[in-house]
Amino acid sequence: MDLRQQKMSRRTGVQWMFGRWLGNRTNGMQPASPLGAVRTPAGAGVIGCRVVDPVNQPVTGAEFTVSDTMGRKVVTGGTDPYGSFLATVPAGEYRLAVTAEGYTPYRATALVAEDTLASLGDVTLQVAPPPEPPAAGEWQLDPGHSSIGFTARHIGLARIHGRFNSFAGAVRIAERIERSAMHVVIDAASIDTGVRMRDEHLRSRDFLDVLRFPTLEFYSDRLTHRGGSRWAVTGALSLHGVTRTVTLDTEYLGLGNGIEGETRAACRAGTELHRDDFTVSWQSMLARGIAAVGPSIRVDLDVQLVPQGPTG
Repeated sequence: MDLRQQKMSRRTGVQWMFGRWLGNRTNGMQPASPLGAVRTPAGAGVIGCRVVDPVNQPVTGAEFTVSDTMGRKVVTGGTDPYGSFLATVPAGEYRLAVTAEGYTPYRATALVAEDTLASLGDVTLQVAPPPEPPAAGEWQLDPGHSSIGFTARHIGLARIHGRFNSFAGAVRIAERIERSAMHVVIDAASIDTGVRMRDEHLRSRDFLDVLRFPTLEFYSDRLTHRGGSRWAVTGALSLHGVTRTVTLDTEYLGLGNGIEGETRAACRAGTELHRDDFTVSWQSMLARGIAAVGPSIRVDLDVQLVPQGPTG
């Protein structure tokens, strides 16, 4: 046997050995899942899709809800930077809802089989028409159908929720919504967290000092459209004798009619306030340096407006 034949013989033997080894490994592996390297638990499958807009661009952060046939939520989440969503669920039938700011919600049903990928493919969200704006003119806040609440961190762990029970407000809607103005006045003494002793402390000089500063006031004449139903409402907030510029992240919910047929406009708004900015700096430190009250307060408003009636 010459040198060339010897080399070919050795090469064939090596290929046979590796082929046998790889074959043994393949025979010992579990059946592949729909996603290849990702294994699905027994009795489960995978559901997924890619969410895109009308020009086939991915919709990042779209909210995805998977519910069972009884309407119970099984999985919730958001799409990734490429608009994709994948979730492992028990085999069965599901209802899906996809929502995103500025788009019409998408709903579908899907049947997920064991060890199978149930793909919806590309889900195209259609641009939603913006809600009809309120008519130009004078509007007033309806306290009976509105709320001004807040949330504060307590002892570094829990959250304390409260609200103001007494407030009033007026809004002048301009022909161009961006030029509208609003004025809201809150009775500081109406603070309510459901605990009398705590509320008395919040009214004291340690916090709101309601005897010296009986009201909180917010005035704005600057609205900025952020797209879809989102607006930024920027104005001056006077609290504890200090006035600062704050911006409310606002979602306009549109128009509706009350039980008496009256026109109503609704919105949700929120912002975060830092207590030190308004010299509400009282603090008590617990063991290990944990603050009894957190440095910031989350404020959330649910507001309904009604047209202001004739005066006089």
